[in-house]
Amino acid sequence: MKREFTIVIEQDEDGIYVASVPELEGCHTQAKTLDELRERVNEAIQLYLEVESEIVEAVPLEFVGIQKIKVTV
Repeated sequence: MKREFTIVIEQDEDGIYVASVPELEGCHTQAKTLDELRERVNEAIQLYLEVESEIVEAVPLEFVGIQKIKVTV
């Protein structure tokens, strides 16, 4: 069975790419290149689903979107 997930990719101050999967709480990984990141996030999702499959099936979340907001501090 194939499932589709949304991946949020950011780059930290050291140039490392960080990916997180909003639909899977706590599922994230990092890598030095985008190609390596794609491989690692695929593996992270597979491992997450092996361990947490009952939770994901019981409460499936759907990614809605990302918004930027400005806050005065």
